[in-house]
Amino acid sequence: MEQKLKGRRIAALAADGVEKVELTIPMYALWLAGAEVDVVSLRHGRIRTFNLHEPASRVGVNKTLDEADPSDYDALLVPGGFINPDLLRQSQAAREFVRAFDTAGKPIASLCHGPWVLASAGLLKGRTLTSWPGLRDDLVNAGATWVDQELVRDGNLVTSRGPQDLKPFVQELITHHFAAGTSMQRNGAATTQQSAPQPSEPPQIVLEAMRWMPRPSFRTIALLALGFALFAPRETKKSLGWST
Repeated sequence: MEQKLKGRRIAALAADGVEKVELTIPMYALWLAGAEVDVVSLRHGRIRTFNLHEPASRVGVNKTLDEADPSDYDALLVPGGFINPDLLRQSQAAREFVRAFDTAGKPIASLCHGPWVLASAGLLKGRTLTSWPGLRDDLVNAGATWVDQELVRDGNLVTSRGPQDLKPFVQELITHHFAAGTSMQRNGAATTQQSAPQPSEPPQIVLEAMRWMPRPSFRTIALLALGFALFAPRETKKSLGWST
C-alpha cells in the first residue's frame, strides 16, 4: 500500500466498550498508510473492545487524556460502540481534547455512536453529519442536520453510520481527509437543510444479537457485583439497600 499518510500523527480516542472493528480496522489501515496512531483513553493499560454487545479482545492504550497533547496530532479518530462514547462524553478531559482539534481546524472522523462525544463537546450546531440511526434525535437536538448516508463530509468533520460503512470511511481517511494539505472548507454535503426522518424500527442485527446472547457466567455476575460494591456511589448503594 502507498504510504499516503507517512509522517502524520493520529489520535484514536477510545475507552472500554469501544466497537472492536471501528477502532482496529481504521487503525490498521492508517498504520499501513504510514501514519502513527496513538490510542488515547481515560486510563492506562488495555481497554476492552466489544462486538456489538459481546466482550471482545483488549487493545493497549498509548496515552491517557492527561498525557496526550492535541497539538502533537494532525487528526482525530472517534470510533463508536454502545459504551465507549457514553463514558467519553462524561469526561471533561475528553470533551476538551475533542474541542481542541475542532478549534485548530484539524480533521475529525467519527462513526456509529462516536458523534455522541462531539455533541457533548458542543461541536455540532450548524453541522451536517450521519451516525448510528439511534443517535439521530440527540444530534438534531444538538443543532446538527442528520442524514442517512454512508459517508458525510462537512469541513473538518467526516462521519459514517457504523461498521457497514467502514470501507468508504477508511478509504476517505486515507485518500483525502487525514492527508496533509486537505482543505477543511465546508462542501456540498453541508448544504442539506432538513434532517432525514426518524427510523421506523431499530436495526434487526442488534435485536437478533440480543436475542441469542448467552447467559452471563457466575464469574461475570460475581465480578459485576464486586465492581458495583467497590465503585458505585454510596447514595446509589443506599437506595438499593446495599449499605446503611
